[in-house]
Amino acid sequence: MPADQQSRSDNSPGTSTIGEGLVIDGNVTSNSPLHIDGRVHGDVQCASLVLGENSEIEGNVVAEDVVICGRLIGSVRGVRVILQSSCHVEGDLLHASLAMERGAYFEGKSRRSKDPLAVEPPAYEKPAADERGPADSAREKTSKAFIRSLNGSNNADDHID
Repeated sequence: MPADQQSRSDNSPGTSTIGEGLVIDGNVTSNSPLHIDGRVHGDVQCASLVLGENSEIEGNVVAEDVVICGRLIGSVRGVRVILQSSCHVEGDLLHASLAMERGAYFEGKSRRSKDPLAVEPPAYEKPAADERGPADSAREKTSKAFIRSLNGSNNADDHID
């Protein structure tokens, strides 16, 4: 981890640390920064999180700043998310800002959000037809016309759902 991030997390007043030999089965909640070198089997919610190289979380993370050097199996919601080269992440990221170093392992979906800490509907939910605006309707018609052109058919009677 770069020296500036290491010093920020270790020297911040009120930073809590979960040591390398510690395993927590259950959720962890803190109003202060958290540095995890151990293992957590549950969700983590804190002000900011640094996940050390030998650490592991099996659960979801919610924090303003998230720096991942270790292993995370679960989703992340954070304003600023950094995936270090040593990390292994399997899960979805919801963020305002994302940085990923070369060598980082990431398997999942990444989605940008103005306020990732606010509760949002899942990304896969499609608005009902009456909730969609004219732009959605126009995009849908353009997409269908494009698909027809790929299929070699310009027949208006072709129906594409």
